[in-house]
Amino acid sequence: MTHDPKEVLHDARRKLEVAGSPSPARDASALMDKVQGDAPPWTPLSDAQLAELQGYIQRRARREPVSQIVGKRSFWMHEFEVTANVLDPRPDTETLVEAALAQPYTSVLDLGTGSGCILLSLLHERPEARGVGTDISDAALEVARRNANRVGVADRVDWAVSDWFSNVSGRFDLIVSNPPYIAQDEMPDLAPELSYEPRIALTDEADGLSAYRTIAAQAPNHLVPGGRLLVEIGLTQGAAVMALFTQAGFAEVMLHPDLDGRDRVVSGVFLPQTD
Repeated sequence: MTHDPKEVLHDARRKLEVAGSPSPARDASALMDKVQGDAPPWTPLSDAQLAELQGYIQRRARREPVSQIVGKRSFWMHEFEVTANVLDPRPDTETLVEAALAQPYTSVLDLGTGSGCILLSLLHERPEARGVGTDISDAALEVARRNANRVGVADRVDWAVSDWFSNVSGRFDLIVSNPPYIAQDEMPDLAPELSYEPRIALTDEADGLSAYRTIAAQAPNHLVPGGRLLVEIGLTQGAAVMALFTQAGFAEVMLHPDLDGRDRVVSGVFLPQTD
């Protein structure tokens, strides 16, 4: 028996709308695409495909992120593998990639790399560059390794389990990071989807600024003169993070807005003092 894809899709949208999905039509279409694969549009669904789709709809109705259900997320120029072990790459983070690309670099360190989406995008855009990605999670680094193969830069990147700079040596032209910046008291108010992402990638279990304090203070020990530090921030953290950069001796400290005009990235340049 086959099933009319238009009727199936309409029913899926309705179920997701009732469940509170913020984008039921888009979610239903994405899940339908996963089931149908490369089949032409509006190909009737088999009983097995219908059952598979219904399973995905149930998962999404529980507010599991679509990216985890389909196993991938588009970011910058590629589709990255996504699992429950890594933060879901978000379009706002592309602001960091764009800001980093504004200046040349041949060596990059990505702290808390997760899926590797930032580092791997930066390496793809600069074929002469090499990079190091660190994460405190072995499982996250396994995802990043697979994504490096997807992007085609695996021969230019090294990975290390590290608590920020604890297992990092050498100096770099560019250090980037999207650290956990949600304050502990903000966690209960987050969207249900975030409960499926690794908590350690979301919050520092404190005021949301702990990672920035560590990164800003220690980055000068790992940057070449003129090297840059760029970090993604929460919407209200611009002034606080800029102050941490300035206190650590960074010059040209700047805020970079995302496409919606919201504070998204802080950057600074390491210019060591000379006698």
